[in-house]
Amino acid sequence: MKLLNGTVIQFFKFVAVGLLNTAITYAIYFSLVYMGVHYLIASTTAFVLSVLNAFFWNHKFVFKDESGGRRNILRALVKTYASYAFSGFVVTNIMLYILIDVLGVSKYIAPFFCLLVTVPLNYILNKLWAFKPAKA
Repeated sequence: MKLLNGTVIQFFKFVAVGLLNTAITYAIYFSLVYMGVHYLIASTTAFVLSVLNAFFWNHKFVFKDESGGRRNILRALVKTYASYAFSGFVVTNIMLYILIDVLGVSKYIAPFFCLLVTVPLNYILNKLWAFKPAKA
């Protein structure tokens, strides 16, 4: 039961970090789109900057290494970018293209639909891969 409670608490911490990160991502995205930048370039820029933010908070707050060992920060950062590249970049941009160009959803609303897929996917990838505790 303790493991389940720990996982639930960890997921809610991840969601809290995600809310902050989402606000940063969309502030960058909306600002760039408003300035006339193409939505895919705006999305890419927001992605690069927001993953750094997500990595910092996930490393310090969500997936803390409590084993007393030392986590390889560079490896965790590369894995974080890889996991977010798949879920937060590739999946998001495919969904944005389909939602905006195919289905005609507003480019200001479409990103929110992406969250329904990317948040759970990001959590799983980060927990089981990017921040997986090192083997003893």
